[in-house]
Amino acid sequence: MKRKVFNIIQIGDKSNQLSRMFDIFITVVIFSNILVMFLQTFEELSFLFDFFHVIEILTILVFCVEYVLRIWTADYLYPGKSEFRSRLRFVVSFDGIIDLLTILPFFFLSGMVIFRMLRVARIFHLFRLNARYDSFNVITTVLYEKRNQIISSVFIVLILMLASSLCMYSVEHDSQPEVFRNAFSGIWWSMSTLLTVGYGDIYPITTLGRVMAICIAYLGVGAVAIPTGIISAGFVEQYQRKSSLSNIRDADIHEIAEIFVDRNYAEKSVEEVEEDHQITIFLILREDLSILPQKDTVLKLNDIIVIRGGQDEKK
Repeated sequence: MKRKVFNIIQIGDKSNQLSRMFDIFITVVIFSNILVMFLQTFEELSFLFDFFHVIEILTILVFCVEYVLRIWTADYLYPGKSEFRSRLRFVVSFDGIIDLLTILPFFFLSGMVIFRMLRVARIFHLFRLNARYDSFNVITTVLYEKRNQIISSVFIVLILMLASSLCMYSVEHDSQPEVFRNAFSGIWWSMSTLLTVGYGDIYPITTLGRVMAICIAYLGVGAVAIPTGIISAGFVEQYQRKSSLSNIRDADIHEIAEIFVDRNYAEKSVEEVEEDHQITIFLILREDLSILPQKDTVLKLNDIIVIRGGQDEKK
């Protein structure tokens, strides 16, 4: 019984009709909950507030039942752990936290608007449904593989934002103290300028301030382009990787092999290995990463390489 429930609510197998129906049902419930919260902000619909409240209670009840069932079946999600540890692992996981944040505000924080807005977190549950589609997996894979570069670029943007805000505050505070009252006012201005939003509610009036604004605006164009370029490059790499895997599928199965890299070939470049053994390296598997090989890519000890062709294939 528990295994059947797990297959329905957790895996979402397309071959399982009940699982597909549950995915559709929970999607409708999520959107209904968000829609009701949206419509409750319109005073013109006040005569429907009681109906909205009933819908909200019903959807929260569904969320509670789903949350309990997910905790109950967590030992199938984490089979290598004890029942208690698997349930604890789910509770502190991203999905578990999102589910909990959806439920708690309704019962304990209904009088605090800022906490009631946590119910919007339920929409993140849709990521679990979308994760089964290849297009969504491409996005998440790119963001994960490029996470270090993205974090570095965001850090650079934050440094530029802080530096430009302090400079603008120093230049403009004496001329318009009511506008640039403190450093936070400068941060608001630098954010809208560096990110090329330009609200126009705060702007420099001194000559030096305007010159600085021109320079900062140009920096903003480059700052926005850095993470955009990183993500774009990631999509190109993903496309090339999929093309490479497609070539593997089209090849004769007898021509394909997976080989561990030992000390004899560790620290050698892909180009060296390919030339020495007349093979084509399609993919490098390194821990939890799949690396699309370039000519200058260096093989590491215990890498797994997917190759095609060649007679001397033992590494």
